Amino acid sequence: MSESGRHKWWALSALSLSMLAVGLDGTILSVALPQLSHSLDATETDLQWFSSSYLLFLAASMLPLGLLGDRYGRKTILIGSLVLFAAASAACAYADTPWQFVTARCILGVAGAGIIVMALSALTVLFTAEERPKAVGIWSAANFLALPLGPLLGGWLLTHYWWGWVFLINVPIALIGALVVLALVPDSRADQPPQPDVVGAALSTLGLSGLTFGLIKVGEHGWGDAAAWASMCGGLALLVGFHHYESRLGRRPGGRPMLDPALFRSRGYTWGVVLIGFVALANIGVIFIMPQYFQAVRGTDAMGSGLRLLPLIGGLVVGAVPADKMARLLGPKFAIGTGFVVMIGGLLLGATTDADSGDGFSGTWMALSGFGMGLSMATTTSVVLSHVPKEHSGVGAAVLQAVNKVGAPLGAAVLGSVLSTSYQSHLSLPAMSDASESATRSGVFDGIAVAKESDSPALLDNVRDSFVHGLDAALVVSAGFAVAGLLCTLLFLPRISRRAVRAEGPLLGGEPPRHVAGDVPPGEEVESTASGMRPNGINRRHWRSS
Repeated sequence: MSESGRHKWWALSALSLSMLAVGLDGTILSVALPQLSHSLDATETDLQWFSSSYLLFLAASMLPLGLLGDRYGRKTILIGSLVLFAAASAACAYADTPWQFVTARCILGVAGAGIIVMALSALTVLFTAEERPKAVGIWSAANFLALPLGPLLGGWLLTHYWWGWVFLINVPIALIGALVVLALVPDSRADQPPQPDVVGAALSTLGLSGLTFGLIKVGEHGWGDAAAWASMCGGLALLVGFHHYESRLGRRPGGRPMLDPALFRSRGYTWGVVLIGFVALANIGVIFIMPQYFQAVRGTDAMGSGLRLLPLIGGLVVGAVPADKMARLLGPKFAIGTGFVVMIGGLLLGATTDADSGDGFSGTWMALSGFGMGLSMATTTSVVLSHVPKEHSGVGAAVLQAVNKVGAPLGAAVLGSVLSTSYQSHLSLPAMSDASESATRSGVFDGIAVAKESDSPALLDNVRDSFVHGLDAALVVSAGFAVAGLLCTLLFLPRISRRAVRAEGPLLGGEPPRHVAGDVPPGEEVESTASGMRPNGINRRHWRSS
């Protein structure tokens, strides 16, 4: 291997180190939610915002930051994001109220967006089409390997030390990542820097914010809340306006939209992005709900909760590592579909959980769900990146990650509302004061506190059984998301040749691509290039000379 070849793989290790901070934050928060509920006097809705606010700003910031990376340099944005991530993590640790914590999480989301988008876009720039599937597999595995450190380290810290340390631990990791990126990752930017698109950025950010805020309000007040519907409808209207504005700007002479509609000319790219969203929707419920189940129903501490999440993370790693080999052997469409099938089986098995289910049962279904997620996520990411030109790698990666990350807050909001509604409907409360009844209905931890204060074993059992009822309902909805992803894979994802996984060039620029079977009927196939649409039936040798 040449010196430049070795340098690329060392650079990949630097990008994986950068992602370690982001991976730690997600799993540490899930384990810390019960502790934060008590320390910050947070309600069930506050807990949803602790997760959703970060993920909302993460998703809403990705397109603007992808544009900034293409314009000003991806390495610069990545280093700046890592430094900001360290500062926001410290702010989370020293928050005294839920709103202070949420504010710090919002800033953390912006920084995380820069890290995720720039790290992923670097894979498109650093590696050739032949190398990219292997790089994506390593990158995905490194991200998943970061996840066990969250529940283990977070659980140990929460059991023995002040809860703020679970966020302060990100500070040295992020700063070390910034130094390694500075030393090893080459800078890159678009040859023709894109112009700022303030209107597009505002429409996309406000639209995503309104939609997710409405969904969280549904979880708090139910589906009959008028304000929640107004927020959701307003957010959707802004997102529709964003689509029309970007399309119109792209048709203007010299128009350069933030999100170029040409990215979606390939069915492989478009449906690959959609499938990433379904994977996120299907699995966020496990990460959000299970730590609460382990601590509220099973009575474990934070460390025990973290240990019990390891089967999920192990399944993710085992599914992601061989994903590129399975895609080459059987074809990416089959690999993605297999991932969804395994995911559905695991989630439906989990939906039979009861208050007395053992660790072996929960570990089995979480491992199955994680394996399906890892296999489908890694394969789909590789397929999507094969359709992104280097010139637009920042925005192309941002679209992929935005859909991935917006699926998480939407999933948390939807599943949180399902959990809350099912929990409240299953409660059978004895005569008690209005304050005690309101506290019991607000969430499982407050309900357990009321039951213990009133010394009522019957109420304690009812609160725990009601939470499990809500958990099972939420997992059925999660399985429904996975079923939708499977159907989209079978019906809409084009059949991609096995060779294309390792040899496909970008469909929107750069080297003209090899034929990808299944995009459109034979004889009518077209492929998008930097200069427009060319018929795929033209002989490749003649194409190069044209």
